[in-house]
Amino acid sequence: MHCPYCKHHDTKVLDSRVSDDGCSIRRRRVCQSPSCEKRFTTVEAMQLTVLKRSGATEPFTREKAVAGVRKACKGRPVDEDDLARLGQEVEDQLRLAGSPEIAAHEVGLAILPPLRRLDEVAYLRFASVYRGFDSAADFENEISLMRAERQLLSEGAQPAATG
Repeated sequence: MHCPYCKHHDTKVLDSRVSDDGCSIRRRRVCQSPSCEKRFTTVEAMQLTVLKRSGATEPFTREKAVAGVRKACKGRPVDEDDLARLGQEVEDQLRLAGSPEIAAHEVGLAILPPLRRLDEVAYLRFASVYRGFDSAADFENEISLMRAERQLLSEGAQPAATG
């Protein structure tokens, strides 16, 4: 690590702390040059990389993932705090996968479950673009699946009849 003040190549770590979200490490450093000896902070974070269909890669940004969801939520009762939580959940899920490189398709798959829990209409909008719905039948099939899953959950949540 080079000192940002004098560019000296030798620095010493004074203190290291994991951030509150557990995704980065903050380090307090001091320059070892006798003429400088200034202190500065560095932050280390694991960089997630998205592998696009074209083969190109780009850093994962939570805001870019949320931007697509924001379009699907237009006119829905979803606020920026909801979107921020969804973005954090998606990023956490991708990090838990343990790989520093994620296919773009996997980002979309990670968005679908929390978006469905947040707002089913926004979910259908997003899924229709993401999964390439071609007809009303595609929407009907997805809605049927959602109803069937809801029915299974409600039946599983009810106590068994006795007698």
